[in-house]
Amino acid sequence: MPLRLAPRQRAIMTQEYPRFSDEEYERRHRALAEVMREAGADALLVVTENRSGNATQWVTGWPGTAEALVVFRPGEKMWMSVEWVNHTELAKYMCPHMDVVWGEHRGLEKAAAELKRRGARRVGVMGPLRAAKYRSLGKTLDLVSLDASYTRLRMIKSMEELDWFTIGAALSDAGLAALIAGTKPGVSERELAAACESGYIKHGGTTMIHYIGVTSMKDPALCVPRQHPAPRKVRKGDMVFCEISAFWWDYAGQVLRTYTVEADPTSLYRDLHATAEAAFDAVTKVMRHGTTMDEIVEATGVIERNGFTICDDLVHGFGGGYWQPILGTKSRPAGSKLPDMTLAENMIVVVQPNVITRDRRAGVQVGEMIRVTRAGFERLHKAKRGLLRVG
Repeated sequence: MPLRLAPRQRAIMTQEYPRFSDEEYERRHRALAEVMREAGADALLVVTENRSGNATQWVTGWPGTAEALVVFRPGEKMWMSVEWVNHTELAKYMCPHMDVVWGEHRGLEKAAAELKRRGARRVGVMGPLRAAKYRSLGKTLDLVSLDASYTRLRMIKSMEELDWFTIGAALSDAGLAALIAGTKPGVSERELAAACESGYIKHGGTTMIHYIGVTSMKDPALCVPRQHPAPRKVRKGDMVFCEISAFWWDYAGQVLRTYTVEADPTSLYRDLHATAEAAFDAVTKVMRHGTTMDEIVEATGVIERNGFTICDDLVHGFGGGYWQPILGTKSRPAGSKLPDMTLAENMIVVVQPNVITRDRRAGVQVGEMIRVTRAGFERLHKAKRGLLRVG
């Protein structure tokens, strides 16, 4: 299936190892310098460990892999330690603008030496630096966590980032199309997951998540898609629902759909799905720059009025992490209080009504990632909406 993209987005995908423009990285580095100034830090250590922590990729273009430790100071050439030794060659190739060294299984020691060489005293830390390493580094340096600042920097997307999210959305849509095309009686959930991945891997996408659930419509026993596929095989009269996010590097889409297998939906599933679609429309109708959290939660009221509730969060921030606003409904709130914030232009959020029965035996999942605009919202996905049927 060809991806539905603008020419400038297709051009991004033809690059050997795609990078943002120099201007985009300069924007990010200026933002980091301001965060450091606010914290009184004279250097920044950016951390990725065991593929956890994406600030390294945002700052340098290197996706991190096993371990990456970056020393950043405004106006100076960045330095990065990389594990393992075979990963170092690609890191050097992708990041010729940096000093890249092999960590030799003592990356923190090397990073500490580099910080000392640069005269650092108070160091900001961004990313998952383990407690033992934090204590070790803190013996000679004054450390301050800047993770909250990183979250703030990632919540509003640049125009270049929006192009990459659009690619992630197209890849996720391709995974959904391949999943639907591969669904037939006798196929297991595990085989459905393989079919889903086949839709985007050939285009350079990678898997963030593909949650898939299959259950009988006449005797349902599942209200939310599973995080790990089961060997259960698809049968005629089943319902399939899914949540799919394919990455374009660190930029994923997220699309959620429900469809039936060789049968029309039962009255229960028609009602569940109609309620979920109504909730999606009601929530997105109020979304715009400046929307309050109370407005969003009020818009979910159709779910309770129709006698249902939810399992999964109904709204969450997205793009570089699972950000605020994280919201549920009045019958299933996402926390003890609503986040103290309003929506802002160029936030990316996912609206995903997972409407379920109160006994938690049946449910549907719909929705997708959207961009908040000054006056409303923009769809980034092109996957068809509605209760679909295969066969």
